[in-house]
Amino acid sequence: MIRAVMVMNTLGKLRLSKFYDFQPMEKQQELIRHVYAVLSSRPENVSNFVDAESIFGPDTRLVYKNLATLYFVFVFDSSENELAMLDLIQVFVETLDKCFRDVCELDIVFNYSKTQTILDEIISGGQLLETSSTEVMKTVEEITKLEAASSSSSSSLLPKSLVAWRQGQ
Repeated sequence: MIRAVMVMNTLGKLRLSKFYDFQPMEKQQELIRHVYAVLSSRPENVSNFVDAESIFGPDTRLVYKNLATLYFVFVFDSSENELAMLDLIQVFVETLDKCFRDVCELDIVFNYSKTQTILDEIISGGQLLETSSTEVMKTVEEITKLEAASSSSSSSLLPKSLVAWRQGQ
């Protein structure tokens, strides 16, 4: 089972997190600080796999990928394969690249809900749902179309003066 997904910058600022087993907010923040401390202290020439038992408890591993200014981190138990998790990070990043054209930290910050949607299409409740970035993109595009249709239909119910005001913003 996948226990958590985190995206943080190289300065330790969290950009995205999703915990698939309940953790109080204080505990989540503590875990994130510990993960960043481990990642920031690792040399570049070591593997991307970390034993996370000291952070998350027994039978827990962590895999990460450092791309530009971001760390993409997946925390999982022994029922998952380390190389498969590394590949899953690649699927997540490829999907973000397709969605935002060379994803960067600002894309994640300013498009948080879309990034969460992409992650939710790949993983749900700690279980892997989809490993094809093409399939994930199809679903995200459908959701975007539905949201656009929903917002335009709700605008048609508003008075014309309010619609003009909203378009002016």
